[in-house]
Amino acid sequence: MKFIKYCLLISLMIFTISCKKTSVDGTNRMSFQESINDMASSLPTLKQVKFNEALYILKTFGVEADGDIAEIEALGKLLNGKKTPEIFKMADEVAQKNNITWSSTAPPSLGEMNIFGNVTASEKDPNDIDAASLNVVVRNIAGDSLTGSKGLIIIPQLLDNNGRKVEFEGAALETIMEISSGGTKISTSKNLMQDPAFRGFTIKYSSLPREKIFEDKIDIKLSVKTTKKLLQMIKMGVPVNGQALYTPPAPVVSDSIQAPPPQVDPQTGETVVPPPAPVKNTADPKATVTKFLNNLSTQNFKAAFDAADNPNWGSYDKFSNPNSGFGSVKNINVKNIAVPYNKDNSANVNVTYDVTDKNGKVSSLNVTYGLKAVNNTWKITTYKINN
Repeated sequence: MKFIKYCLLISLMIFTISCKKTSVDGTNRMSFQESINDMASSLPTLKQVKFNEALYILKTFGVEADGDIAEIEALGKLLNGKKTPEIFKMADEVAQKNNITWSSTAPPSLGEMNIFGNVTASEKDPNDIDAASLNVVVRNIAGDSLTGSKGLIIIPQLLDNNGRKVEFEGAALETIMEISSGGTKISTSKNLMQDPAFRGFTIKYSSLPREKIFEDKIDIKLSVKTTKKLLQMIKMGVPVNGQALYTPPAPVVSDSIQAPPPQVDPQTGETVVPPPAPVKNTADPKATVTKFLNNLSTQNFKAAFDAADNPNWGSYDKFSNPNSGFGSVKNINVKNIAVPYNKDNSANVNVTYDVTDKNGKVSSLNVTYGLKAVNNTWKITTYKINN
């Protein structure tokens, strides 16, 4: 009888072991967590730690989603069917792509990582850092004497209440850099800050599109997330080297020298000279609207009026009227500006901004400006306030 019981027990253990998953099941969050737990439990202790670090790297930098739940669901889809070696390989590639000093073959370096949340509190949370503020250091990347600087190095630093750098180690602080210019977002980058020797981010001017950079300046927003705080700082109007910015190649022009045959009017027998092709406007409609708003903000109403050809605005006296026109504007704060349409010498520019009038009243507006090309420049012809 005892023999039968032992046989049943052994069979049950074998069955339980055989049911353990060896690859990711990303069907849903519960299946994903169960499969990850099964895969981790079959690894040696140090490998389990590195496995959790690899999952954290992939969750933080390998998927695009907002919020922990959305990131975990996206990670489950990304890893569905993958085995442990494949996950380590993917994490190595993502770390290398994002310039993170992490390797699946190196000793554990990120503290205790658990993408599903720690089940029990650890003795010390390496991400629980007592920092009061964030400092951002901006350095130029040297170039040659002709083209100038090649880019920027952006280094965030955690400071205490006395303005001194905070000393810490073994952390994995999610650090995000956002670049924008003239209210238009250009790029977002992520990295991990593990200690005060964090090398930061590199901005290569060759990766910044010239047409999106307003007045050769960018705004840089840095965010560092500790266990209890989200520290942020914005560097406004950081100058960039306009000569080194990315410019798309010019369109290929045919090298054929064969002229098209002349056209002859069958009625008169005279050679018909074709009309010249319309000249494409090379000016930037966004710059015109930005200058228009800046002139309003500084009460330079004459310059603002000259930038428009809108019959609905009437004469300059009507346009600058302090009661019924733009003369009541005291200040304008632009939040976002974009060009959704620019074709055939006409364009639309969408702008979101706050207007402060002379009485101190602030109004938030979302306006679409219509523009037309006139002598290789742009004129504002329509003005529509969107609800």
